[in-house]
Amino acid sequence: MATADPRTGIRPPYDAVIFDLDGVIADLGSADGPRVLPGAAALTRRLKRSGIALGLVTGARDTATLLRAEGLDQTFDAVVDRAAFPEAARRLGVAPERTAVVEDSAAGIAEARRLGFGLVVGIDRVTARDDLESAGADFVLSDVAELDLGARRVDPWLLVYEGFDPAREAHREALTTLGNGYLATRGALPEHRDDGVHYPGTYLAGVYNRLTSTVEGRPREDEELVNAPNWLPFDLRVEDGRWWSEGGLRVEWDRRELDLRRGILTRTARLAAGDGRALRVTQRRLVSMDRPHLAAMQVTVAAEGWSGTVGVRTGIDPNVVNGNAVESRLLANRHLVPLGTEQLDDTLVTEVRTSQSKVRIATAARTRCRDPHTAGALEDDGAGRAMARLDIPLADRRPVTVERTIAVVTSRDSAIASPRDAALEELRRADDPFDRLAERHAAAWRRLWDRFAIELDAHNQVRLVVNLHLFHMLQAISPHTESLDAGVPARGLHGEGYRGHVFWDELFVLPVYATRLPSVARALLDYRWRRLDAARDAARRAGLHGAMFPWQSGSDGREETPHRLYNPRSGRWMPDNSRRQRHVGLAVAWAAWQHYQATGDTAWFAARGAELVIEVTRLFAAMAGHEPADDRYHIAGVLGPDEYHDGYPDAPGEGLRDNAYTNVLTAWLCRRAMETLSILPAHERDDLVARLDIHPDEPGHWMRLGRRLAVPFHDGVISQFDGYHRLAELDWERYRRRYGNIGRLDLILEAEGDSPNNYRLSKQADVLMLLYLLGPDELTTLLAELGYPFTDADLARTVAYYLARTAHGSTLSRVVHTSVLARLDPSTAWNEFREALDADLDDTQGGTTGRGIHLGAMAGTIDILTRTFAGIRMDNGTLLFAPRPPGGLRRATATLSYRGQRITIALDRHALRLTAEPSATPPVRVQVDRISARLGGGETLEFPLTGDS
Repeated sequence: MATADPRTGIRPPYDAVIFDLDGVIADLGSADGPRVLPGAAALTRRLKRSGIALGLVTGARDTATLLRAEGLDQTFDAVVDRAAFPEAARRLGVAPERTAVVEDSAAGIAEARRLGFGLVVGIDRVTARDDLESAGADFVLSDVAELDLGARRVDPWLLVYEGFDPAREAHREALTTLGNGYLATRGALPEHRDDGVHYPGTYLAGVYNRLTSTVEGRPREDEELVNAPNWLPFDLRVEDGRWWSEGGLRVEWDRRELDLRRGILTRTARLAAGDGRALRVTQRRLVSMDRPHLAAMQVTVAAEGWSGTVGVRTGIDPNVVNGNAVESRLLANRHLVPLGTEQLDDTLVTEVRTSQSKVRIATAARTRCRDPHTAGALEDDGAGRAMARLDIPLADRRPVTVERTIAVVTSRDSAIASPRDAALEELRRADDPFDRLAERHAAAWRRLWDRFAIELDAHNQVRLVVNLHLFHMLQAISPHTESLDAGVPARGLHGEGYRGHVFWDELFVLPVYATRLPSVARALLDYRWRRLDAARDAARRAGLHGAMFPWQSGSDGREETPHRLYNPRSGRWMPDNSRRQRHVGLAVAWAAWQHYQATGDTAWFAARGAELVIEVTRLFAAMAGHEPADDRYHIAGVLGPDEYHDGYPDAPGEGLRDNAYTNVLTAWLCRRAMETLSILPAHERDDLVARLDIHPDEPGHWMRLGRRLAVPFHDGVISQFDGYHRLAELDWERYRRRYGNIGRLDLILEAEGDSPNNYRLSKQADVLMLLYLLGPDELTTLLAELGYPFTDADLARTVAYYLARTAHGSTLSRVVHTSVLARLDPSTAWNEFREALDADLDDTQGGTTGRGIHLGAMAGTIDILTRTFAGIRMDNGTLLFAPRPPGGLRRATATLSYRGQRITIALDRHALRLTAEPSATPPVRVQVDRISARLGGGETLEFPLTGDS
């Protein structure tokens, strides 16, 4: 039996782990000779420190030598011959049901499952995931370093963690975040403060603050999404003993269960005092989807085998900083100025103000216990937290419940007299027990799932992750977002990665909302429209016309991208020139156009969307320079979506010439600008022309630009940018062997004194983004109109070229590759899709999820199910389908809104069925492959799928 973790006192979820050596711990067939895989050594040492017995099954003769060379010769407690899992368990003295097996072969997985091992984990390094799952793996990872022994993935609506692993805690906190689009709180344990392992964080959409730091002797100003006062603190003690937070109670076992359907996080734990007395604790938590300013926590405590008094203290911590990211701890990070705390009967009220933006935040917390208790005075716990204390008598095994209701209001909110008064009023209106608040909260979630849920006949983990992605999307952006002036935060409201800034993620996020909650999508686009003047000003200061949107946006639309980026590998600050990614404006214009296509909202488009399209077109028209020698327009000084190349080897930081993605999408946008002027009613068009002062010569210039932009090619392949083919090839295998996860090649190469500018590589999809957005038919047509014939063979060659040169340093990358491969190689597309799904679930980027989920990638996987696998596109009033269901997806059902019709889409391998809910809205045109029809309210259409579909 495993002993308790000496650091935490918690018994691990399993007594032992048995690993297969080849393919899990080591690569025995490496060209450089046998080697331990990157990450495996750190994982096994960590498990060993946690009190878990480790076994190794091997068929290699030189195992001892290999382990000794890596310093692992004392790590494994039993090393046995291959296919000897029972013998390894026997030598370790553990029962199979209390033992985990980690194996990379389907035969080994099936054997471990047959023998009754408690957890069977597959490692897929050669796209064998389906075989491993079919053999009985509980779940499959792409790298053993991603292993979380406490993860349970049985129910597609439950995310469960057992035990405690300090190395995985930040990841678990992010994935168990609760939010409602206005407010979100990480799934941190209430008895802990920010201590390097735990990180309680609460974030309010759109609440930013600026601080000035000194970096390398120079002042630097940064704006961040503010970590608001922590409302979670809840502490216990037995009699007059030490508090739980101070080590007075030891956690013997711990389980967290996130109910995705209802949005409730439940934690159960058993606590033991030093004198042998024990408590059973159940904590339930919600952030109300019914009332955006409310959160609540219910704690039930029961004594086991004794009677006496338990002390409870609850409070609010206003002394928080922004420290979730490594870089934040190197910069000024104290954004809040405490204004005071007061106690009003059973309620604490804390007020703070952000230091620069002057946003006042009031947090009110009401604590109630129905059982007899003695209430103590407000006290400071020694750590700057205001705490209210209760002493509650407990009788053996008779549970007592304490409930906390929290209200958070800021000075940015409308219809309030003051944040303090509004927070207290919210509590007065919510004068209900936790269970009643939970009922209304769950009802609000039911209404959202009615719009967003996707029913799948696929592997259980696929269903779980799709639900998880939708859940976190709706926690970051919900109907409550509609009334806020907030954009699409790249890391949700789940952490401080990227400082809470808004990038180009609306490109991936807004299509999902435009077809489910179009009013919310419109509000997110309005965030950009309200900052149009800031973008115009940025263009003017650069000597250009139009609107230059920032790569990183925050409160007011100015450029928030820092000039220096910290590299934890080298310990150095390195230049950050990503502000040259002018394609963010193309993403804004794309999203505005797609929203109009989905909704047909001509009034919004005429008033706001058209301005976004026209002003971004103007910017790229101003950036493009004509060269008579080739009669082509060229755009220089930019970065593409790749991000790794910020210039040429001899001119780093100065940008690139003719990034293919930027130029082709600019050509697409020029056509949309012309179309904008033609589709608007005459009076709306005339008003737009007058409002924007569109010169009569401008449309003609857009037309010429859209037909004569340069697109670089080499060897029948679209070049990522002019001169890309002249760069050196990277020794990909050498870097993979040495580093394992090479997603952040920019940091790896900088630490080696090298640069991505020297190589043919991509952080993420760049050229292939064109196929993701336009599809092969529209891309081929557009290139032909630009004067570049492009065949199917050229397309296949271009895809293969970049698949081999992409580091997947962004979670968005596999989303794009899935879409691109869906038509060319469906089986590989499904494997890519599974990798995209697992990015945050397994933290495949190596620690980034702990700083917030990747909202764009989560939305992208949902978009893949509809736009790629169902093949949905929208074109001037027609809903187009070109279904391409992959082998791993047997059936999918989703509900979308299109121009006023709510349509249920059911797709399987044989047919596509469209059913419109009863409605007085005019019928919509649909086209499936080449078959056209009209679909009206209450009607159903079914289309058989041919072998080519």
